Amino acid sequence: MINGIKMVSALKDSELAVEAHGLVKTFGDNRAVDGVDLEVKAGTIYGVLGPNGAGKTTTIRMLATLLRADAGTAKIFGYDVVKESQIVRQLIGVTGQYASVDESLSATENLIIFSRLLGLSRADARRKSEELLEEFSLTEAAKRPLKNFSGGMRRRLDLAASLIAQPPLIFLDEPTTGLDPRTRNQMWDTIRRLVKTGSTVLLTTQYLQEADELADRIAVIDRGHVVAEGTVNELKASVGTSSLQLSIKDSEDIAFARQIVERVLEVQSAVSPEGGKITAPMTNADRVTDLLIALRETGIPLAELSVQKPTLDEVFLTITGNGVKGDVKEASKDNEKEEVRI
Repeated sequence: MINGIKMVSALKDSELAVEAHGLVKTFGDNRAVDGVDLEVKAGTIYGVLGPNGAGKTTTIRMLATLLRADAGTAKIFGYDVVKESQIVRQLIGVTGQYASVDESLSATENLIIFSRLLGLSRADARRKSEELLEEFSLTEAAKRPLKNFSGGMRRRLDLAASLIAQPPLIFLDEPTTGLDPRTRNQMWDTIRRLVKTGSTVLLTTQYLQEADELADRIAVIDRGHVVAEGTVNELKASVGTSSLQLSIKDSEDIAFARQIVERVLEVQSAVSPEGGKITAPMTNADRVTDLLIALRETGIPLAELSVQKPTLDEVFLTITGNGVKGDVKEASKDNEKEEVRI
């Protein structure tokens, strides 16, 4: 096994870390992956979203040479995952949904064993384990038996183990499953640092906020197909425009204010039964200034004005036809909403 520094020099001159075309995998009568195409630019974070059973993990396993595709092709930095699998395995790190560490050993012992298996000397293995324990804030627990680790600590150690060889491409399959919000944020910071230092990350997740926070581009997989692909903003824009929400100070002015909104913005608006907010699609942002001037000239004061963007909730509901409840988790309702308040 060559180390991370030599790996980089072995890369082909390719802008794409991952290039997959028509990947298919069938289990009996179940076509788990049915013609998946992916292109992941080097040096980016690429998110793969989808409901449970959509084919995300199966796709990752094929790209990581852990499962052979029934049809289609895939390359990692220009190397074919089937014909050049030995080289591909030297270029990737894989972290699965569940920790692959040995609970009977300490964190240090786990990392040293993994390092030795990857060809590092005893001295280098110990040095590397110390560096990774520091990076993942596990130094104080380095000698503690893993059976006494929390779920979050085990997930961090599992990710640390996958980074021993400093791979150019890292597959993270739901890396923050079961973590508390604080630990999840720490993992996000670590993932961002990995990309800044030259790695590419392909991330599967069921947390909407995670994809929103991290991914440069996202592929939505449903029933074995890529049903949408783009940046977060492109996906949100595909399901509708932003909406303008107005809270009127005096409830007696709501009816008149609604007429002004519809006239100036040239749209149909709605009034929520709770709180009396007026909501209207914002098809032309330039007209918002005209609206504010019109409301002021007619003496209608506002209590609040906000712009609400579509959420990834709505992307899932629209694109896959499935709600996210029970399939895709929301790390925080408040954080998922994107509002600009005035």
